[in-house]
Amino acid sequence: MGKLDGNLLSIQKKNNRAGYFFILPLLIIFSIFLGYSFYFLLKNSFNNVTISFKSPEFVGFKNYTNVLTDSLFYKSLFNTFLLSASNIFFGLTIGYLVAVFLKLKVIAKKFFHAIFFVPSMLPIAIMAAVFNSMFQYKDGIINQILRSMNLDFMAQRWIADPQYAILSVMSVSIFLIGIPIMYYTADLSTINSSLLEAATIDGAKLRHILTLILYPMLKNTHKTIVLSMLLGGFREMDRVFLMTGGGPGGATEIIGTYIYRATRAPGSNLGKVCATSVIILFISFSIGFIQMKLTSSNKKLKGGIL
Repeated sequence: MGKLDGNLLSIQKKNNRAGYFFILPLLIIFSIFLGYSFYFLLKNSFNNVTISFKSPEFVGFKNYTNVLTDSLFYKSLFNTFLLSASNIFFGLTIGYLVAVFLKLKVIAKKFFHAIFFVPSMLPIAIMAAVFNSMFQYKDGIINQILRSMNLDFMAQRWIADPQYAILSVMSVSIFLIGIPIMYYTADLSTINSSLLEAATIDGAKLRHILTLILYPMLKNTHKTIVLSMLLGGFREMDRVFLMTGGGPGGATEIIGTYIYRATRAPGSNLGKVCATSVIILFISFSIGFIQMKLTSSNKKLKGGIL
């Protein structure tokens, strides 16, 4: 038995070496480009430098101080997490319910899968442009529907009023539940159906099965969705830029538009932009590290159970 295990281990090591050798060229390319990118950002974050990157002036931690004392930076960071929170909320609620519904034996299941999944695959710029037109005060379909129902008092300047602008941007998240549905669908397929049958026999109602049985069993999926959506919030520039441009008055400013605006400002200091990018990279890496730790602990837990 020990000899057999040794042979299997030897074969596994050979397969691993072959796999590493296969991806080695890609790893080298990624290491060069990513390594240089990080070095470039870090080096210039300590300089006062223009868009030409000529004659940089060393200023130490001044750029970091300017960023960390800028109230708009914290506002943009808060809005970034707020946007991520809307993605997480709709993913953990509507995405979960839709995934359970699609798990049932419903007619045209593949069609409904496509209906909910395709919007997540579309360029966010398309959806942002569509929603921008829908939320227009005069000709937007939202206000037109309200006026047709004699609810003129409810018609608002959805993307021009600071009170409603961020909510209008967040509403797009409801159409981005395709990825959470995919995660839930994959995990639901691993659940033993006999557990649900036993619960039904014991008199559990549908709401009990959804909230007290299925939902806790999918806690690992919840963690994956939360962390992936949290990181995804740092790539939401297209949505905000095309809907509101970060306005009005910075009400919808997020990290992406903050960095873009700092880059495009007259006489801009690219060192400050690099410092902002380094800070955001540190935050993103911290979130990614937490995700890796949670994933590894889940694997150890499953291994121990098995």
